[in-house]
Amino acid sequence: MKKIILASTSSRRKEILLKTGLSFDVQESNYEEDMNLKMLPGELSEHLSSGKAKSVADKNNDAIVIAADTFVVYNNKCLGKPKTESLAREMLNMLNGKENDIITGVTIIDTSDNHTVSFHETTKIFMKKMSPETIEAYIKTGEPLERAGGYSIQELGAVLIEKIDGDFFNAMGLPINRLSEELKSFGIKIL
Repeated sequence: MKKIILASTSSRRKEILLKTGLSFDVQESNYEEDMNLKMLPGELSEHLSSGKAKSVADKNNDAIVIAADTFVVYNNKCLGKPKTESLAREMLNMLNGKENDIITGVTIIDTSDNHTVSFHETTKIFMKKMSPETIEAYIKTGEPLERAGGYSIQELGAVLIEKIDGDFFNAMGLPINRLSEELKSFGIKIL
């Protein structure tokens, strides 16, 4: 079997891919993301994952490279990772009691023949109505910083979520069900 490379240093993506039982290496992508490109959110997620995959694929022969990019979308606006408490507060207030989408774009490249597949998955998140005190307490944990949309679905941020519609693992950063289906066209079967 060809070497499989996860083009991400995300501990969540690594944890999810480990669940498949596949053996893989991890390599960081040096691709510079541009969240301001004028594209529909699904298109943008695929474009960004493709850039990440290509930057790692260019450095490897005879390998299967998997890359992903995840962000939150509210009212057709892509929400990246807030770098400050005030940006996190703004995002959490915007999402307060509302629904939003977590979109993950994935690209798989076989570097031996350049066979490439890109796709995206969407998971709908329904946020609870939060008091200003709850939002402040959550911000003080530090968790919202560096998390798309200002919350983390698989950690303490889970208490802010009323319900989820769609693939939970997609919301964590890697839609494992769809990925396992797409890997079949690369000769990789999970089960």
